[in-house]
Amino acid sequence: MTETLESAYRQHADELIRYATTMVGPDDAADAVIDAMVAVFASSAGASQVRDMRAYLFRAVHHKVVDVIRADTKRRRREVRWQQRRPTVAGPLHTAVDARLMLSSLSEQQRAVVFLTYWCDLGVADVAATMEVSEGAVRKQLARARARLKETVHV
Repeated sequence: MTETLESAYRQHADELIRYATTMVGPDDAADAVIDAMVAVFASSAGASQVRDMRAYLFRAVHHKVVDVIRADTKRRRREVRWQQRRPTVAGPLHTAVDARLMLSSLSEQQRAVVFLTYWCDLGVADVAATMEVSEGAVRKQLARARARLKETVHV
């Protein structure tokens, strides 16, 4: 290997940002590249065997942008399903206020579980690790939050 990860990143950073911008847009591009590089640098043990460092970095960014696209698609589907199920209200500001009001009826732990699950697209194991609680506690709090939110929507 003739170039290091650091020198390869410095050499190709602008290109990687442009690629990510094309794939996920300007708002998420820099985050996708940074997240990809954090993963690359964290697992740099096998980097000495990489023949084409540029391609290696592009693959890492590609995998990250696929994750971003997948998460965004899931979020949009959830939002569409939610909008289809709830009655029409007077505009987006009213909807945001309603969501905030509904979430305020949850306990602190329930709000955290709902946020991490639905807005951050984390699975039960990841939420449990983030909150440093058991997976069972996450499932229980999520079930309680869903039940409470259902009550709030149907009132």
